[in-house]
Amino acid sequence: MFRSLRSAPVPAGSRADRDDNTSIRTPPTRAVVAVTVAVTLVTVVLGAVTETAVLLIGLLVFLPAFASALCTPRQTALVSAWVSVVVIVPVALSTEQLADRVTLALFALGFGALAVYGSWLRITREGTLVRLRSTAAAMQRQILRPLPLLTDDVLVDGVYEPVQQDKLVGGDIYDVAATPWGTRVLIGDVQGKGLAAIGMAIDVVGAFREAAHREPTVTALVDSLEAAVVRHNGYAEQRGEPERFVTAVVLGVDAGSETQLVTCGHIPPYLLHDGTVTAVGAGTEHAPLGLADLVDEPRTVSWFPFPAGATLLLCTDGLTEARSPAGSFYPLETRLAGRLDITAGRLTDALVDDVHAFTEGPQQDDLAVLAVRRSPHRIGGTPAPSPLGAAPAA
Repeated sequence: MFRSLRSAPVPAGSRADRDDNTSIRTPPTRAVVAVTVAVTLVTVVLGAVTETAVLLIGLLVFLPAFASALCTPRQTALVSAWVSVVVIVPVALSTEQLADRVTLALFALGFGALAVYGSWLRITREGTLVRLRSTAAAMQRQILRPLPLLTDDVLVDGVYEPVQQDKLVGGDIYDVAATPWGTRVLIGDVQGKGLAAIGMAIDVVGAFREAAHREPTVTALVDSLEAAVVRHNGYAEQRGEPERFVTAVVLGVDAGSETQLVTCGHIPPYLLHDGTVTAVGAGTEHAPLGLADLVDEPRTVSWFPFPAGATLLLCTDGLTEARSPAGSFYPLETRLAGRLDITAGRLTDALVDDVHAFTEGPQQDDLAVLAVRRSPHRIGGTPAPSPLGAAPAA
C-alpha cells in the first residue's frame, strides 16, 4: 500500500513551490477603476488650486504606462480611454496655442495605444513563462513525488529546496517505494550542479523505482543503482562530459523490529526515540554510487532497531554543511536534541527554518530533509487501521 496524503498537485514537497506560481496575477477591474478615478480627481483638484489644470492633466498621459505594467490589456485599454477623454476635453476647451493642444492630445492617444500594446506583450510573455513553469512542475511531480507519503510501514514527510529557485529539481533526490519486501526509502545527492546533475538524478530515481519492486534484497537494489550510475557515466563520457558519482542512503523497512540500511558515502541517518538522538550506521559507510570499482569490499547491509513511534531523519549536505557568517557548520545533532516531541512534518519544517536563520544569507546548496516515522501499528504483524491514513500527523 502506497499513497500520497495530499490530493493537490504540490510539486515535490518544496515549500518554495507551494505558492501560486503558475498563474498571471493582475489586479481586479474594480480596483483599477477606483485608482484611476482617484488619481484623476487628485490631479483635477490640484490643478484647480494651483491654476495649472491643463499642465497637470497633461501628466495623466503617463498613467496608462503604469497600468500596462500591472494590468491586462483590456484594463489598460480602459485606463487609456479614460485618460484620453479626461485630457482631450479640457485641452480642447483651453485657450492655449493650437499646436500645444494638438500635441498633448496626440501624446494622450499615442501613449494609450503603446500602453495597451505593452500590456499585451507582457501578458504574452508571462503566459509563456507560466506554461513553461507548469510543465516543469508536472515533470517534477513525476521525478520527485509530492510529500508526505504513506505506506503500511512508515510515514515519510520532508522538505525539498533546490538552491536555484528558478529550477524545481536539483541534484538532491529522494523516493519511497512500497514493495512486497517492505518499504524502501532512498535519499541521495548527485555530485555537481546544473542540467548534467539533474540528468543523473533522473536516471537514479528511475532505476530505484524499477529495481525496488524487482530485487528482494536491499544490496541487490543498491547494485542496480550502481549499474545505473555507471551506465549514465558511460553515456556522459561519449558526449565529452565529466563522470559523476552519487552519495545515497537506502533503507529497507518492513514489519520486523529492525531496519536495513546501506550507506553509500552519504550522511548517516539520525534516529530520534525516547528523548535520544543517535547516528545510525556511522562507520559502516560504503563507496558512493559509481565508485564501487575503486574498492574491494562489496556493499553490505547494516541492521539497526527502528522501534514503533520512532523517527529517522535523513538529509543531504545542504543541511549539515550549511555555514553561519562566522564559518561554523550547522550543528544538526545539537538542534535535533531540542526537537524530539514534534511530528515528522513539523520536524523537517522547523529544521529548514532554523538552518536559514543560522546561515543568515542565501541558500548555499540543494537541500533535502526527510523524516521517516515508523508506524506504531505495523511491527510484528499485519497493518491495522491507523490515523496515519487520515492525516499527516505522526
